[in-house]
Amino acid sequence: MLSKRFPSFLLVALFLFGCADAQKPATEQPQSIRLYVFDCGTLHYDNADAYQLKKEEVARTDMSMGCFLVKHPKGTLMWDVGAIADKGWTPTGSPVRMHFALPDKTERDVTMVKSLKAQLAEIGYSPADITYLALSHYHWDHIANANDFAGSTWLVRQAEKDVMFSSPNPERTIRDNYNALANSKTVIIDKDEYDVFGDGKVMLKLFAGHTPAHQALFVDLPGTGPVVLAGDLYHYPEERTLNRIPVRDFNKEQTAASRAAMEMFLKQKGAQLWIQHDIAAFEKLKKAPEYYE
Repeated sequence: MLSKRFPSFLLVALFLFGCADAQKPATEQPQSIRLYVFDCGTLHYDNADAYQLKKEEVARTDMSMGCFLVKHPKGTLMWDVGAIADKGWTPTGSPVRMHFALPDKTERDVTMVKSLKAQLAEIGYSPADITYLALSHYHWDHIANANDFAGSTWLVRQAEKDVMFSSPNPERTIRDNYNALANSKTVIIDKDEYDVFGDGKVMLKLFAGHTPAHQALFVDLPGTGPVVLAGDLYHYPEERTLNRIPVRDFNKEQTAASRAAMEMFLKQKGAQLWIQHDIAAFEKLKKAPEYYE
């Protein structure tokens, strides 16, 4: 009966429209804020002395390396992008352990399981879909896949950008992994607090010291509550409880002041502090495609 009333091309159009509606892309923005956690590797590290800690004072010296995606009704923000570039290794479905030397001749061991792009794909995204990129700071274990996000708008502080593109190349990073950001659309943040989407729910906050313009990310989630991703303001929870500051921080006095400011901010907002390198805490977090809301 339906075919007698409607021309065949209209039936095809109705069919296609129905299929498109039934298969809405995963990249459709939610009406509330979501936070996705990606596992971007494990750094095998046993030099607690670098953080003015004794080995026996640290429960676990290995470090987690997380990457994070904020989905907001007005867009997306990628926060930190790993230690090993996706192009630099081949996933096998099992943990892959790599030993390599950094430009400053220090050597590291990292274990990877999934690429960042594969984890993004599981929730329906590619780097080209991301609205904003922000990095806690420029060290190698936070910038590895930055070039993949060169089409996003880069949110960065001038002091940090200046170091990243200084001559000679800065220590403790790999410029080849973020060189493409030089041509990205860029917003230079010129105040301590930057409201990414204009509603106070996702903010970049200056907590300098580890690097000249190190920053943390505040996300106010409707169900979970407010969360602060601390970047490298702390590496181990014992740094916080024992009040120890890394030996190689750019400005230790600034780090101390930033930590005091962080404690005040956490109390003011009633926020949780997520220490991104705290492997025990990180293992307990829900990983994408699950999310916090």
